[in-house]
Amino acid sequence: MIENFRNYLIDNGYSDLTPTGKPSTATDYSNRIKRICGRENITLNELAKNINFYVEDYGPKGNNSEYGKKSNNAYISALKQFKNFLS
Repeated sequence: MIENFRNYLIDNGYSDLTPTGKPSTATDYSNRIKRICGRENITLNELAKNINFYVEDYGPKGNNSEYGKKSNNAYISALKQFKNFLS
C-alpha cells in the first residue's frame, strides 16, 4: 500500500527525487506515514481504517499536534495526503 501511496503522490505532481537525485516529497511523505505507524505501534491498515482520527490527532487541535507540525507540517501534510489517497 505504501508504494501505491508514493505512486499516487507522483501522479498528483509531487516530486519523487530532487534534481540531485535525493528522495523528495513523495518518498518523504511515504516514510513519514511509516514513522507514524511505528510511533503509534499500528499497522498501515489500522492507520488507513482510522485515518480521520489520526488526521485530527496530529492536526492543530489534536493531542499530537506538536509532532504533526514538525518539519514545516510535513507529518500532518503526509497524513492529509494519505487520507486523500484512501478516498
